[in-house]
Amino acid sequence: MSIYLKHFGLVREPFSIVPDPGFLYPSNHHRQAVAHLKYGLDREGGFILLTGEVGTGKTTLTRTMLKRLPAHVRVAYVLNSKLEVSDALASICTELSIELPGNSSLSFTKLCTDALNQDLLQAHAQGKKTLIVIEEAQNLTSEVLETLRLLSNLETHTHKLLHILLVGQPELLEILAQKELRQLNQRVVSRFHLLPLDKDDLANYVNHRLHRAGAKQPIFDSACMSMLYRLTKGVPRLINLVCQHSLLAAYSTEARIITPKLIKQASVEILGEQKSSQPLVKYWPHGLAAALLAIVVWLIAAGSGIENQEPSAYQEPSADKEPISLPTAPVPTAQTPNLNPFAELLGLWSVTGTEVYSQEDFIALAEFQGLQSHQISDAEVIDLEIINRPGIVRLQTQAGYLKSYLLTQIDSSGFTVTSGSDSQLLDAQAFRDIWSRSFIYLWRPPIEVERLALGDTDAQAVSWLQSQLQQVDQSAEAIISGGRYTQAIANQVLKFQREQNITADGVVGRETLLRLNQLTRADIPLLTEGSN
Repeated sequence: MSIYLKHFGLVREPFSIVPDPGFLYPSNHHRQAVAHLKYGLDREGGFILLTGEVGTGKTTLTRTMLKRLPAHVRVAYVLNSKLEVSDALASICTELSIELPGNSSLSFTKLCTDALNQDLLQAHAQGKKTLIVIEEAQNLTSEVLETLRLLSNLETHTHKLLHILLVGQPELLEILAQKELRQLNQRVVSRFHLLPLDKDDLANYVNHRLHRAGAKQPIFDSACMSMLYRLTKGVPRLINLVCQHSLLAAYSTEARIITPKLIKQASVEILGEQKSSQPLVKYWPHGLAAALLAIVVWLIAAGSGIENQEPSAYQEPSADKEPISLPTAPVPTAQTPNLNPFAELLGLWSVTGTEVYSQEDFIALAEFQGLQSHQISDAEVIDLEIINRPGIVRLQTQAGYLKSYLLTQIDSSGFTVTSGSDSQLLDAQAFRDIWSRSFIYLWRPPIEVERLALGDTDAQAVSWLQSQLQQVDQSAEAIISGGRYTQAIANQVLKFQREQNITADGVVGRETLLRLNQLTRADIPLLTEGSN
């Protein structure tokens, strides 16, 4: 929970950058967008386009629409758009819980397409509609787009079987306008381009979010709104960031009302100095110092915080560790959020277009995308190899302090770590010498099961587990257990655990789920190549 909520009488963070349908402001423009999306879904199949500049609220609008879908609409939500054709098809099949035949002489693409066709026909017979949603669709290759067009051909004699919603930046429109994609472009049944808020809507937007967060009285001086619009051009994400930092700056000085002066200094911290007749830089030192002081006080009190904050004094390097040559540049601050290793880690999971200013942001963004973060304080290299997910490591620099880096790969050459645009390859011994043994990673836990132990009864979890084991090992037999986790199924799990060199206890916990996840999904980032 943000440190200033109680000060302003709020119960929720009003200006979080996490897309939350509960905070969607129903402007006339957004209502039109929802109407276009609904119209597209009511048509008999085809493509639906939702485009807009970065930060205009595409994801929030999409999630709002999905939240309101009737029960008979199935959704395959593909977040990672940087995929090859086979991976894209695999992701769609996974999202729709489509199991592929184990033995087949067909190509993987043909296998997936046939399985999808059969599944869509079955769903149609049951009165169900199917919607594929692809975020950041401007990253899709021409080959993947053509594959999606071919999927949209799947039909009965009277009905199309599939709706495909492409959500992306304006570049998507330019891509679809290319001659080789004209067939796809002609199949778009509804399209809408989301614009920033206009000046008249901005005040209502701010007040709407404050009201949803529990505000009982005005917090922003009305004189702030014209300045806020001039600085943000009506882009919701920028509005949220400036308002969030204005609240923080006001809290640090015990102010109860946000003034234009606070808006100015917050905008410099977020957007940098604006070119205008009255430079905003003169407000910068006091506001930033006050905000940083408040953050430091809070972090000390809470005993936590994002791990790449530099200590107030350098730590002395131990005598038996000779630090290798690593960058000694300052850790990224609020002005350069995209250089943050935590933001880079989210990016590997296709959580893009967002800024990470705190560990709270990192965890919230991860959880919103169905990801779970986990931290180990005394990890060994073998743990990194078993977990096999990119993560945050703390390394000792030449200056003697610990700094957060993103560990992206482990192979025979060594350990690849990155921080912003800098990437370095360390040999195994050099990495061990400067690593603090802290490791923070993300993974996507299955929704069907959290943990299974001998004797547990959970029909959905047991059914899911058996399907995963059969996908990994085609010789694994289907065991009728009445939804109970029996000794026979536990023996299959033990066999799997021993083959994978992980803890063999017959319990389906995080370690086992991580490995099943790794072997059955094609859309997850891994530390070691060739691990799937």
